[in-house]
Amino acid sequence: MSRIGKQPITIPAGVTVTVNDNHTVTVSGKLGTLSHEYSKLLNIKQENNELVISPVNETKDANRVHGLYRTIIANMVEGVSQGFSKNLIINGVGFKAIQKGADIQLNIGFSHPVDVKAEEGITLSVVNPTEIKVSGFDKQKVGQVAANIRAIKPVEPYHAYGIRYNDEVVVRKEGKTAAKK
Repeated sequence: MSRIGKQPITIPAGVTVTVNDNHTVTVSGKLGTLSHEYSKLLNIKQENNELVISPVNETKDANRVHGLYRTIIANMVEGVSQGFSKNLIINGVGFKAIQKGADIQLNIGFSHPVDVKAEEGITLSVVNPTEIKVSGFDKQKVGQVAANIRAIKPVEPYHAYGIRYNDEVVVRKEGKTAAKK
């Protein structure tokens, strides 16, 4: 049995969880509604203000998905009540981001500015010209949008120019040196 899967999920006030017979969990809160289909190898029961997830039987397959689906559902509950965000840092001479309504425009050393459109359920905001905040209630979508923005101009190892996460460590390389005699 999974150590993570055994832990119950506490449902905060203002969040409603619906478990359907067709193996679908729907979580609704003040920020939005998320739905996810879970494995037939699991049972989900709602007791008071907690969700308890247990495997149907003690097989390897059931134990594999036990902790995974517990974490997915816990992220759904946290997302609709508090939300998630990722911060990106832009580093480079003349590199900056500009807010254009709900979208952002990046000037990052290309011959043209790069426009990034906000997806449904995602909020893009420019905190300052060198910092972007991606926020939303779906953890997977927030992470994917942040990764897509980061992939536009990955950090190069010599000067650390590019787009990176605010907590990402960039390993710098030593540049060329002239031979000394």
